Amino acid sequence: MSQSNLSTPSQLRGSSYSQILKASSIIGGAQGINYLIGMIRTKLVAILLGPSGVGLVGLYVSVTGLISTIAGLGISVSGVREIAEAHGKDNPDALASTLKTLRRVCFITGILGWVLISAFSYPLSIWTFSSAEHASALALLGITLLFGSISGGQTALVQGTRRIGDLARLNVIAVVTGTIVSVGLYSWLGKNGIVPVLIITSIINLGFSWWFARKIQIVPVSQSFAETWKNSKRLIGLGMSFMWSGLLTMSVGLATRGIIVRDFGLDANGIYQAAWGLSGLFAGFILGAMGTDFYPRLTAVSNDRLAMIRLVNEQTEIGILLALPGLVGTLIFAPWVIHLFYTAKFLQSAELLPWFVLGVFVTVISWPQGFIMLALGSGKWFATTETISLGIQMGLTVFLLKALGLWGVALAYFLMHLISNFMVLAVSTHLIRFRWSVKVVRMLLETTLLIAVAFLLRHLLPEWATLSVGAILTAGAGIYTLRGLAARIGPEHRLVLLACRFPGGRIICGI
Repeated sequence: MSQSNLSTPSQLRGSSYSQILKASSIIGGAQGINYLIGMIRTKLVAILLGPSGVGLVGLYVSVTGLISTIAGLGISVSGVREIAEAHGKDNPDALASTLKTLRRVCFITGILGWVLISAFSYPLSIWTFSSAEHASALALLGITLLFGSISGGQTALVQGTRRIGDLARLNVIAVVTGTIVSVGLYSWLGKNGIVPVLIITSIINLGFSWWFARKIQIVPVSQSFAETWKNSKRLIGLGMSFMWSGLLTMSVGLATRGIIVRDFGLDANGIYQAAWGLSGLFAGFILGAMGTDFYPRLTAVSNDRLAMIRLVNEQTEIGILLALPGLVGTLIFAPWVIHLFYTAKFLQSAELLPWFVLGVFVTVISWPQGFIMLALGSGKWFATTETISLGIQMGLTVFLLKALGLWGVALAYFLMHLISNFMVLAVSTHLIRFRWSVKVVRMLLETTLLIAVAFLLRHLLPEWATLSVGAILTAGAGIYTLRGLAARIGPEHRLVLLACRFPGGRIICGI
């Protein structure tokens, strides 16, 4: 073999960082567009519906999401792993057989979800809204569970085959179309448009997921229902762990909103929903970009412990670098972020948002480790850690909500993720003897200090000083990110070359 065909370890690491960054930038770019569209949509919906309307949307989504989680059996998540594994074998028949099983199971679970929410619409309405007024709306929303289950299977195919570009386009087009329809219906119908919006949005998602899934060449394969049942056992077995985790997550969210409505009113739930929704948008932007390609990649090397450790550390580094400027900026400018996304009526959400942001930061750190359990198919470990974490969150929420008021819910969210981080680290160490690299440890110390300073600025300094020092701190976080990326992907990467074209770019990138 010629010397030119050899790759040094540093070149291989640079290539791996570049691959992570490329996937993250594609999905992150799509998420960024969705973030911007979501900002516009959230602002308009807040104006059109007010806090109570926003709270009502949140409750509808929570109830339907809970039933969807129960009936869905975690198939959309376990389906990604099964598709990725079949795709990695380079066996078209295996992929076709896995997909046929996945599609049939998704259809059945979607029908099951519709039946369940229709059958229990009355008690669900009583439990959530303290009246039966919304029972018929909940039953009608059952059709979104069927559409959502089918589109989840289609999306699993796109993600599992690592068609990242198509997945990004799918997300953006669906969000743009859904936003146009939503704002139009809310302008016309007000709160009466909530149910039609949720139904039409699910139809839009189904249509676009089908369009992009059909672009993937799948060989024809026959499969009896007996074979489907046999093949679905592994899919369902792993999916049950995801279902249990999702069920607990939705239950905690629904219970939290129920307690807030009962003790503080529907407007308070709207305040909570605003802060939660903003942190969710940011978490979706970062974690979605991290996990979309990383999950199939990690699954592909799940038989190589050292390769898994390396990938998790590299993904952690890139994830922290991409998240840092946004996290620092949100901590510093929380009230302005609330004004930007919502209205002055939601300003109280600024007290909750920083604690949710801290929770997102901790999640960015632990998120790649969590995929170790998924890639290995360790459903029991995944279910156990999720059960303990969400049990802690619910206990802290009940206690802190009574002791501290509404912002105690956000504090409980942060504390739960902090505890969960160490628990996931312990499990990862047990499963593959995982350890953080020296680079990651150093980065954690530096970024934690930066995040802590940003958090304290908001609470200790007067407003003018917070803005002045915070702007410098946010710019510093951006420089830290650019330098960190340049050091990992190399000076010849097009992102670094683009940054160097600007005045002072070489100095900022450390080149």
